[in-house]
Amino acid sequence: MAKPIYVLNGPNLNRLGKREPEIYGKATLADVENYCREAAGSHPVVFRQSNSEAQIIDWIHEAIDEGAGIIINPAAFTFVSMAIMDALKMFPGPIIELHITNIHRREPMYHNSLVSKVATAVIAGLGADGYRTATSAMLRLIAA
Repeated sequence: MAKPIYVLNGPNLNRLGKREPEIYGKATLADVENYCREAAGSHPVVFRQSNSEAQIIDWIHEAIDEGAGIIINPAAFTFVSMAIMDALKMFPGPIIELHITNIHRREPMYHNSLVSKVATAVIAGLGADGYRTATSAMLRLIAA
């Protein structure tokens, strides 16, 4: 069986569809999970969300042992978590950093991603549909 793609989501993403829909859209996290699974086809996907930095790090460690690739939307941890960045450094496969909004068009505090420094690729500003794009791209990266 193929190693799964891990799709990891950070804090407050469980509130998608309700939290500032004018910024983040109306799609829910369940919708996002469906987008990923549809784009992956028969390839296995592990889809998770946590508001806890420690939990996300534990899942990255799990992916190091069991995953083919990581798609991560670290949300607010993007800009402050050296621990997540360090965990991602250990992952031997491709990493796609994903943001629903274009963080570079937002306030300056959103411009310096620690995760970008270790990611294979970055997708930002495509809304929830960016997850489809990221999953399709990950399939190509892990097949290469």
